[in-house]
Amino acid sequence: MTAGSPAAPGSRSYAPEETVTGEGVALELPVASLGMRALSGMIDVIFHIGLLIGVFNVAGALTEESSDAVSRTGILVSFVGVLVGVPTVSETLSRGKTLGKLITGLRVVRDDGGPVSFRHGLTRALVGWVEIYLLTGIAAAISALVTARTKRLGDLAAGTYVIAERSRIQLPPPPSAPPELAGWARAADIAPLGPDVAVAVRQFLPRANLIDPQARYELGQHLLARVLPLVAPAPAPGHHPESILRAVMAERFRRDLERLGRDQALRDAVLHDGTAVGAPPYPPGQVVG
Repeated sequence: MTAGSPAAPGSRSYAPEETVTGEGVALELPVASLGMRALSGMIDVIFHIGLLIGVFNVAGALTEESSDAVSRTGILVSFVGVLVGVPTVSETLSRGKTLGKLITGLRVVRDDGGPVSFRHGLTRALVGWVEIYLLTGIAAAISALVTARTKRLGDLAAGTYVIAERSRIQLPPPPSAPPELAGWARAADIAPLGPDVAVAVRQFLPRANLIDPQARYELGQHLLARVLPLVAPAPAPGHHPESILRAVMAERFRRDLERLGRDQALRDAVLHDGTAVGAPPYPPGQVVG
């Protein structure tokens, strides 16, 4: 299953397009909801207005006896410095956070899931000046409503989106083998699946009912052709490809869980006996001849 597969129902708060790391591992980062983004934006706007008032007072005191041109220049510099400079510097130094995002637990990331840079922060701030302050946030809200990752125009221009760091990602339940194939799977010799095959099957099975029936059947056959060479003996003919894939994945999960349990039990036994790494193998003072 490649990136861009449809998300499961009810997962609107998560990115429907996976972020694929350099190791080929697909990630689904929790996308911030429109409500949380609006709350974060309101906090930032209030903070910026308060900061502007303070800056205007200071600038007014410094340019009180200056010409009108100098005063207007001071006002313009104050606007740009607070409404563009502050969010740009904040998101750059904090790797994607402003005061509002810090309070609400949000963070800006690139479309590939990586941290934002100065260029991303500056682009978001420049476009945000227009869509949030000049257009009173209406353009930002409409854009967030019609885009998959609740992106405002600044996100579209910068190639970023906002994630919710405090969201809990619910893992799918472990696979279960169909009863008619459980015995075969337990007795079969199943080689470890490669990362690409394992990820593809894990993404396909829970989303199969969302795929067009013809494409679903063809993809199931394709994945089965990649899995069967790793299994011996092959299952009896007549079983649905998805049933075989579920049985293989469930058995691999069971065996991996048992292996991890044995490893943990061995570690616990070693630590309980006092022979952990770094512990002396003999009582202090004992001489070994």
